[in-house]
Amino acid sequence: MTGADLLCDTLLVNGIDVCFANPGTSEMAFVAALDRKPQMRCILGLFEGVVTGAADGYGRMTGRPAATLLHTGPGLANGLANLHNAKRARTPLVNIVGDHASYHLKYNAPLTSDIDSLARPMSDWVGRARGPAEVGATAEAMIVAARTTPGVATMILPADAAWGDTSHAAARKIDVPKMRAVDDQQVAAVAEALRRHPGRIGMVLGGEAALAGGIELAARAAAATGARLFSEVLPARVSRGRHLPNVERIPYPPDLARAVLKDIDLLVLCGTDEPVAFFAYPGKPSRIAPEHCEVMTLAAKGDDKLQALRTLAEFIGAKAIVSPRDAAPVGGLPSGTLTEDAIAVIVAQLLPENTILAEEALTSAQRLYALGASSAPHEYMMVTGGAIGIGPPLATGAAVACPERKVINLQADGSGMYTLQALWTQARERLDVLTIVCSNRAYAILKREMANLGVDKIGQNASRMIDIDDPALDWVSLAKGMGVEAARAATCEQLADLVRGGIARQGPFLIEAVL
Repeated sequence: MTGADLLCDTLLVNGIDVCFANPGTSEMAFVAALDRKPQMRCILGLFEGVVTGAADGYGRMTGRPAATLLHTGPGLANGLANLHNAKRARTPLVNIVGDHASYHLKYNAPLTSDIDSLARPMSDWVGRARGPAEVGATAEAMIVAARTTPGVATMILPADAAWGDTSHAAARKIDVPKMRAVDDQQVAAVAEALRRHPGRIGMVLGGEAALAGGIELAARAAAATGARLFSEVLPARVSRGRHLPNVERIPYPPDLARAVLKDIDLLVLCGTDEPVAFFAYPGKPSRIAPEHCEVMTLAAKGDDKLQALRTLAEFIGAKAIVSPRDAAPVGGLPSGTLTEDAIAVIVAQLLPENTILAEEALTSAQRLYALGASSAPHEYMMVTGGAIGIGPPLATGAAVACPERKVINLQADGSGMYTLQALWTQARERLDVLTIVCSNRAYAILKREMANLGVDKIGQNASRMIDIDDPALDWVSLAKGMGVEAARAATCEQLADLVRGGIARQGPFLIEAVL
């Protein structure tokens, strides 16, 4: 048995049976080992950002890690942006990066690089197997780190560690420590603060606290104290729909965010950090909570958030049951020329029950999250770390994780070009993903950022770095070139018909919504 066999067996015995991969020469021993393990589902991405983004989507939906396989430092570098998003989302992910054989590194061959340093900023844990004897222990430590943080754990696998003999070793199932329980004194302090600020409270939910069970627990505390429930500015995953209490999303533009929070005297954090402005702007504060607002943490990201919410409900005497919200579906479908808001309304109304919505529309369809409060039950995911190009691979990983559910990727055209290779993987794996591209043919978000800096007029040079209309992208042709059927909509009626058809069919389909 080789080190690569031992690594595969360690992954499998610990429930990691999906590997998103873009391997190279240094990883061939691992690829050969994967060939001997039919239990492992191996999924090829044609770009490393697709690989890491798909593993993020898989982990967000299952709560357990998938493996990635990347080729040395440059391959890792290509995948770093979506590893950044996964780290920000606290997604469990085991990231395996091949390297030259250890004795070959001193010759400084062309692909030699400092993989450890490249991996560290986008990883919660980094380890290197320095020989076949270290593969088993390093793999176990990687899995524990990915599951307990949770987060991105990167294992560097030199070629000689992968092909070396490990016949003396055997894969072991690891006991993963439970999440940290929150101390009663910490919960009691939050409960006392809630009593001091009745009706002027915000609770920001992240991680498990933003899923259905956590929202229902948080709603008990909100009903007893008059608190408002918020998601993060860019949530990793939030359960949405008319069956649940509403969780408002804190707006991305900092001025709007400050307006939403202006009457909040106490901000309670459960599974998230304090929300701040995404960027700094001249003369404006970085914080978005009011200066007078008290900020307290009920549960940190690695804590047992549901336990903390249950204990809080007991401490404040919250009722065990919160009455269901009476949220009527949105009214009729829009008609005529297609607009950004019309896309949001059409998608919100036509969402089938239990949809997974991977949203990277950026400036387009901004009302979609809010409209989701009255939609059919669904799960909503976003670009947590702000590194664009997550939408198509995020949807890909979610579809692998939940093959019985429809996945819809609402996607901006500019950011979609970063990882459009995900469409090929969707076609190859026959994944049930409906992609809707909001085709405004510009990096429109950058125009808004120019306005935020006080720039009233965008000149020729700036326009050439923002507009992508010369030549215009042809998403129908791009999709067909990747093996995905596609169609174009220019009116509300056309889009609604295509969305209905895309939902009814199985397999990948793309709609270019021309704005």
